[in-house]
Amino acid sequence: MQTVVTTLLLLALTVNALPAADTATMESPLPVAKPAKVGMSARVLDQATATLQDMVDDEKIAGAVIAVARKGKLVLHEAVGEADREVMKPMETNTVFRIYSMTKPITSTAVMMLVDEGRIGLDDPVSKYLPEFDNPQVYVSHKGQTIESVPAKRAITVRDLLRHTSGLTYGFFGNSHVDSLYQQSAILFPFFDLTSTVEKIGKLPLLYQPGTRFNYSVSTDVLGRLVEVVSEQTFDEFLDERVFTPLGMEDTDFYVHPESEERFAALYVADETTDELAVDTDPSRTRGFALNRPKLLSGGGGLFSTSGDYLRFCQMLLNKGELDGVRLLKPATVETMSTNQLPESSPNVIIGPETREGVGFGLGLSVVVDDVPGSPHVPRGELGWGGMASTHFWLSPQHDLAVVVLTQRIPFSFQAEAAVKPIVYRAIRR
Repeated sequence: MQTVVTTLLLLALTVNALPAADTATMESPLPVAKPAKVGMSARVLDQATATLQDMVDDEKIAGAVIAVARKGKLVLHEAVGEADREVMKPMETNTVFRIYSMTKPITSTAVMMLVDEGRIGLDDPVSKYLPEFDNPQVYVSHKGQTIESVPAKRAITVRDLLRHTSGLTYGFFGNSHVDSLYQQSAILFPFFDLTSTVEKIGKLPLLYQPGTRFNYSVSTDVLGRLVEVVSEQTFDEFLDERVFTPLGMEDTDFYVHPESEERFAALYVADETTDELAVDTDPSRTRGFALNRPKLLSGGGGLFSTSGDYLRFCQMLLNKGELDGVRLLKPATVETMSTNQLPESSPNVIIGPETREGVGFGLGLSVVVDDVPGSPHVPRGELGWGGMASTHFWLSPQHDLAVVVLTQRIPFSFQAEAAVKPIVYRAIRR
């Protein structure tokens, strides 16, 4: 009975949540259409919202926002649960989230814009722009503080950074000696700026030979510095001028603006044993820290955004680089970004101990290249990525579909995406 009541309530909210069909408003990131007009079932779509509400009721998440666009029209934009449980602040569709690694596709887009302009070459050595990566060394072994390494067989290229085959690492997904060196060097420590961070990265040995292995890493942070050097702008200035303002992404930045503070979601940590949620207390992720422009403009994970802003970015990619008459990328460039770039020696995305079977990587985002075990609904060609606080997006070019699902739960979990993705695909009727 409770499930029926919840579903009816959500149905009522859905009717009232969206403006009139086929219209664009200040509150709506894209023109709105009834699902049936773009070949989707409203009844099935509403099950996605109800499923997220069930996750809130089961205390798996504090709250969530889902946004679905088909054929350039917004067909679902709903919020469930709370943005801050401690003060009973309800989640809203314009709530501001930490999107962490969902920053990566945006950074990669900035780089590809400069590629389109002929200012960067995909197969250029990174050292052409960042001399700290000249003559990279690859780790072999160590004894005490003495490291044995060999020269890299070739230079790290811009393409390597975009597809995570650079030989760089993160420092916290693996337990190699190189990972420990990253930790000792305080890579991505928020009180170092982008310039000094990249200089430190350039002094460390590579984990693998460039071009041979996918290894999730600080590569995209290096790309942020590359944008600065080539554009002669700070990274945030470039993104604001060339990406956010043209796309109307008013709430996306490296910090939460004062006027948006009331819309900022709290971050929750799940207990490793009980899965119980508690407010995050990490000093580098406090609310106060988020309200000020950071010293480190992390291209790999530094942005804050909303579901609406990110959906507009997604729609630009689905439109082959253009939105509302504004073109950021050439159609062929988006096609290249959307094509698997991984070598045969390392065909799948691997993060820590997890191999994502059937999933490759393009230039800045994942690409489904084969059947995904346990997920028969996932089509080949699906693009996407997620963020550390369990934020998700995916695009299906063959279905002209964009979906954004945002929560604020660490450590990262696929549970929200996994729960709603089959429902969204099942809602497609034609």
